[in-house]
Amino acid sequence: MRQKLTEGKIGPILVKLTVPTVLGLFTMLGFIIIDTYFVAQLGTKELAAMSFAFPAIILLDSVSTGLAIGTGCCISKAIGKSDKTTSSHRDRDKVKRLATDSLILSLLIGVILVIIGLTTIDPLFTALGAKAEILPLIRQYMEISYFGVIFVVVPIVGNNIIRATGNTLMPSVVLAVAGIINLVLDPIFIFGYGPIPAMGLQGAALATVISRATILAVSLVFLHYYEQMICLKLPSFKLLLRNWQNVLSIAIPNIGQNIIGPISISFVTSLIASYGTAAVAGFGIASKVEILSVMVFLALSTSFIPFVGQNWGAEQYNRVSLAWCLGFQFCLFWGALMAIALGLGGSWVVSLFDKDPEVIKVAAEYLLIVPISYGAFGIILISSAIFNALGKPLPSLLMSLTKMLFLYAPLAYLGSWLFGMDGIFAAACFANVAVGIGAYIWSQKNLSFNNLKEPNKLLTEL
Repeated sequence: MRQKLTEGKIGPILVKLTVPTVLGLFTMLGFIIIDTYFVAQLGTKELAAMSFAFPAIILLDSVSTGLAIGTGCCISKAIGKSDKTTSSHRDRDKVKRLATDSLILSLLIGVILVIIGLTTIDPLFTALGAKAEILPLIRQYMEISYFGVIFVVVPIVGNNIIRATGNTLMPSVVLAVAGIINLVLDPIFIFGYGPIPAMGLQGAALATVISRATILAVSLVFLHYYEQMICLKLPSFKLLLRNWQNVLSIAIPNIGQNIIGPISISFVTSLIASYGTAAVAGFGIASKVEILSVMVFLALSTSFIPFVGQNWGAEQYNRVSLAWCLGFQFCLFWGALMAIALGLGGSWVVSLFDKDPEVIKVAAEYLLIVPISYGAFGIILISSAIFNALGKPLPSLLMSLTKMLFLYAPLAYLGSWLFGMDGIFAAACFANVAVGIGAYIWSQKNLSFNNLKEPNKLLTEL
């Protein structure tokens, strides 16, 4: 529970934070990819059912991530301030109490999500355009998934507490182990093995729940015995509410921001559903390939939160500006690389999941158009992370609202009417580019190199 990110060269620090996070995100998102691979072998209907369920799963992860961001921002800034005062022991106790109260809050929110999810399965997915033949399959998958929500919310918050200290390796190792467990259990539960009967979609959901339960157990043990960040004493109700308020002041706008995405994707899914089951399946596969392609952006933005939080708390403002400069350059490089790779090899990648020519055609068209905007998408993510770490979540929320509700959703509807599915994909590309440009200008205005002291000396910290 000490500062680790306020000294040393910025580039190597960001790499050290990001590489383990890439591994962790690859494993976490790999849950979905692995499930998709095995479920695709059950048939197109089952794959379409999982595609319908995807926005709901992302919604649950979005709520968890928003809460985790609020927790991580508060804790990283508190750690950054620890050497600015003479009462470091008291500051450590404050961080410990804040971490524990955040875990309690995540448990409470998890229970609420379970209740809401189980009571809204049929009306929700009917509204999304699921046909009567697909709805029972969706119900099979989501009933078990909703029961495992607590194993989603609490571990994500716990891992972000660990990351706030500057330790990104441990959460990533835990996620990697859980991913291996999921990989082993998926074919056993889906297709059956020995005394274990074939459970189909229910087996895929159960394997994921067990894997996430592993993350929960290991994370809590690590937080308590290694980082010593769990307080076993009950807080006063006033202190509990104050800590919850601090976390939620950042978490609620982020939860709102994160929810916007799944809602918009659900709307787009309903548009694509009008083109048939194969179109939904192709869109689902393309969305998952996209997540893998931009995973580095997700990892880098996640790493920015503890880095910016600790440096801002320690009043090392110039290091934040320099980090943003590096992040911007990397986003442009990686975005261009992925656009070329997916434009040339998108069909081959999709064929690994499904051999249906219609499914491949839809997914390949998506991966030809949308990746053009990946560099701008990365800039949006990093800008949002910086604003959140500064305790200013509203700019991030506004960027998400503009992108998903004001641009993507209406343009997707218009594009579908004028150009079919290609119009939907072009709308996603345009929304990323437009908001990415705005995010760059907004971030530069708040983190300007014109305000740097001794810029030549500071550039040696890159």
